Amino acid sequence: GVARGPAPWPRASTARGRGTPGPRPLPAPLGPAPSRPRPLCPALTAPPRRAVPLSHAALGPAGPRPPLVLLHGLFGSRGSLQTVANALARRSGGQVLTLDARNHGGSPHSPVMTYEAMSLDVQQLLARLGIPKCIVLGHSMGGKTAMALALQRPDLVERLISVDISPVSTTLVSEFSAYVSAMKSVNIPAGLPRSAARQLADSQLSPVVQHPQLRQFLLTNLVEVEGHYVWRVNLEAISHHLEDIMSFPVFHKPYPGPTLFLGGSNSPYISSKDYPEIQRLFPKADIQFIEGAGHIVHQDKFEDFITAVLNFLPPL
Repeated sequence: GVARGPAPWPRASTARGRGTPGPRPLPAPLGPAPSRPRPLCPALTAPPRRAVPLSHAALGPAGPRPPLVLLHGLFGSRGSLQTVANALARRSGGQVLTLDARNHGGSPHSPVMTYEAMSLDVQQLLARLGIPKCIVLGHSMGGKTAMALALQRPDLVERLISVDISPVSTTLVSEFSAYVSAMKSVNIPAGLPRSAARQLADSQLSPVVQHPQLRQFLLTNLVEVEGHYVWRVNLEAISHHLEDIMSFPVFHKPYPGPTLFLGGSNSPYISSKDYPEIQRLFPKADIQFIEGAGHIVHQDKFEDFITAVLNFLPPL
């Protein structure tokens, strides 16, 4: 079932809220907090050097409702949300687009990996496809990209769904840094069959990435290129921009459209400490938690997740 926020219990302090006048430091049990993000005023900040053409796929016919655009999380790809896309296209009767973020999946690599840049990529894709307005749903890093897009270009976003992430800094840099280092140090001899290569990579990752489910997720990025196994994610750009990815740019003008923050009740990524900042930037926000779900809400409680999203979409 879906419980509506505020949450009736205190949550682990994995996120920092900045809604009150002065930043109030909170304990950061999972490594040092990232440095403060650079202030962003969309009107004054020079845009990122250039957008990259995103790899994407469309499901279902274009209809009267703006298409639903799905944005995956860090180390994911549009394949991570394929089951969600199939269900939403079938049950909503509208068009659904899945995209690969820059440095992920089949999209080009770029040394720049900021939310401003990733938002610009989506803007360029919408322009290229002739889409004047969309409904955007993003999970984790994709949720922050979706929020940045809505705050920078509210005219392009009819409504917004942020899955298990708040518009604040997340203090998990050291953990992700360790994953990146572990992935960089994987060494697989050329010419191994795919199943053996995956098994070897899995055993090399296991000392650092202890959760088997997380290792399997990271291994979706292992691809064979001319007999050699490589990571298709741009690990250099990700490690260089990890603090940017874990933080969130400062915005001053709120997004006026309907917004749903859809969290897992067992995940610390949307905390009651974040509510003031959510309220400031997204005054029409509804905060809901899906009982029994962790960070990957759509995997843990698929039916509840799909139902919550369908209930939030405007009628056709």
